Amino acid sequence: MHLKTPKISFEFFPPKSLQASFNLWESLKILMPLAPQFVSVTYGAGGSTRRLTQEMTTTIRQKYNLDVAAHLTCVAASKQDTLALAEAYVAAGVRQIVALRGDPPNGDKFSPHKDGFASSVELVEALAKTGVEVIRVGAYPELHPEATYADANIDWLKRKIDAGASSAITQFFFDSEIFLRFRDRCVKAGITAPIIPGILPIENWDNTKTFAARCGASIPANLEAEFAMAKRNNVEDILSVVVATDLCVDLMEEGIDQFHFYTLNKPHMTRDVCLALGIEPASQLELVA
Repeated sequence: MHLKTPKISFEFFPPKSLQASFNLWESLKILMPLAPQFVSVTYGAGGSTRRLTQEMTTTIRQKYNLDVAAHLTCVAASKQDTLALAEAYVAAGVRQIVALRGDPPNGDKFSPHKDGFASSVELVEALAKTGVEVIRVGAYPELHPEATYADANIDWLKRKIDAGASSAITQFFFDSEIFLRFRDRCVKAGITAPIIPGILPIENWDNTKTFAARCGASIPANLEAEFAMAKRNNVEDILSVVVATDLCVDLMEEGIDQFHFYTLNKPHMTRDVCLALGIEPASQLELVA
């Protein structure tokens, strides 16, 4: 069966040092020729990189011919400040927002700002009344760590879509069946907006396990043994590309035609997965005149 080449998008995080800045621009140089539908720029926990996110998002939008989605959260900001930031993005030509509740710093439990949005649903409702053209939200194919009942992930996603969200991007996962079951449950619940699978190429196995445990993403038992063997043979990067590619192919065989890659500002593995999926570099990244 011939599979149609998928659409792709990439997530980056704003740099906090000069070297990190060089790494980000090198990542853009390597990945942008793959012609992503859009790129997103994330926040730090507690809104700690709000200014850096704004600067990086507007710079990418203004300097390069790219559609950029800025992350916007409810954490540690008033409604007025949050919407002012959204308006600044629109004024800078940023068409898309990824609207999230956000995580407080130090792993604390989320507590709304006294004058802020209490949830991502409230944030989406407010953004839908502004000039933001595309509002994307997060989705959890596995149970969110704070969920209190089995269908909470589905119910919250439906509320966000009904509030005005255009599409959703999922938390990463490592088993195609997890996403497919989630997709089917969403359809049954009346969710018709696109749900884009979030793909995380595994740069560091131990770090990935820690991160997965924190966000409620399960790890298939076979991966532990496979990465242990790959480490002994010094072929971890090869295995990581194979694992991510196979995951995408499994989903493509079920009709999924778009993926959002969490790059961690490390472009080579994501590039190799995209090449393995048949995505050919289209052009070099060029500055806007």
